[in-house]
Amino acid sequence: MIEIVSAGALCTVQDFGRMAYRRYGVGTAGAMDQLALAAGNLLMGNPLDAAGLEIPVLPFAVRFQDDLSITVTGADCRIELDGKPLLPWWKHRARAGQVLTLGSDGCGFASGARSYLLVAGGVDVPEVLGSRSTQLRGRFGGHQGRALINGDLLKAGVLTSASKLSCEGYGLVPPVVALPASAYYQANPTATPQVTAVRVLPAAEYGAFDDVSIQLFWQTDWKITAQSDRYGYRLAGPALSMKTALETRSHGVVPGVIQVPPGGPPIIQMRDAQPSGGYPKMGTVIEADLWRLAQAPAGSRIRFVETTYTGALEASRCASDYLRKVDHLVPLFGALNA
Repeated sequence: MIEIVSAGALCTVQDFGRMAYRRYGVGTAGAMDQLALAAGNLLMGNPLDAAGLEIPVLPFAVRFQDDLSITVTGADCRIELDGKPLLPWWKHRARAGQVLTLGSDGCGFASGARSYLLVAGGVDVPEVLGSRSTQLRGRFGGHQGRALINGDLLKAGVLTSASKLSCEGYGLVPPVVALPASAYYQANPTATPQVTAVRVLPAAEYGAFDDVSIQLFWQTDWKITAQSDRYGYRLAGPALSMKTALETRSHGVVPGVIQVPPGGPPIIQMRDAQPSGGYPKMGTVIEADLWRLAQAPAGSRIRFVETTYTGALEASRCASDYLRKVDHLVPLFGALNA
C-alpha cells in the first residue's frame, strides 16, 4: 500500500487515457507527459501504460507500507527517501515505512511542470472504460474520480515477471536530453532554450486566417497564462483574425488542437479537453511534442514551429525509438546488477 502524506494539489492517478470513447462524449484524460510515464514504467518492468501518480504541485509526500521498487520521472525537483537524496529517472528500492518526498528549494519545480511517481506493478485502481485515468470533470476513474488527498491509500498492482526483478541502481537519460529540440534553435538564432518549441501541423481553418495573423501565429513567443490546466492552455499574445467571419458547427477535437476564439489568442486543448468544440482550428501540436508542452509551466513561453506530415511521422519515430531502446536496455542492466 501507498499512503498519501502530502498531496499538494491536483495530484491524480493517470495512465495513457481512454482512446476509444470520444465518440460518446468522453474525453481522453491520461498523463500529460506520456513519455515520462511510459519510460518510468519500462524502468519498473511494468506495461508501457501502467498507472502512476501525476504530481503537478509541490510539496508531495507518500509513505510506503510495503517494500517497492520506485522511480520519479518528469519535471526536475528535489527527491528524498527518508531525507536521503535520490536521483530522478533512476530505479530505487523503498522499504516499508519509508517516506518519499518531492520538494523544491524555491516555489516550484527546478524545471518542467509535473513529475510522475511510478511503482513496480503500477498503481492499482479500478478500470473505468478501459482506463485507470482520473477524469476530473466527469468525476470517475482514478481514485474515487478525484484528486488525491492526505490519507488516501493506494495499492500497487501485481508484479509481472519483469517487475519482479529486485535489483536497482540504474536509470535513464531523460527525453529532454535524448530528444533535444536543437534543430529549432539552430534554425532560429534569436531563439533561446527558455522558449519551448513545439511542432505544429496547420489545421482545417488555417487558410481562413488573414496573412498578418498567420505570420503572428508562427513568429510570436506565446505566454502560457495562469488560466491554463489539464483541460487547456490559454495563451497570451496578439489576437488572431480571420479573413471573413466564419461559423462552424461543433466538431471533434483531440489533445494538441489549437483553437482560436473570436477576438482572442489561441487555446491549446490538453488531455482533459472536451471531445468536441466549435472554435476555428489554426493548427495541431504533433503527438510527439505534447510531452514538451506538458512540461511548459504557466508563465513560460512557447513557439510554434511549422512541420509536415512527414516531419510529424519522423518525430513520432524518434520518440518510439527512445522507448524501444529503454525497453531493450533495462532488462540488460537488471541482469548486470542482479
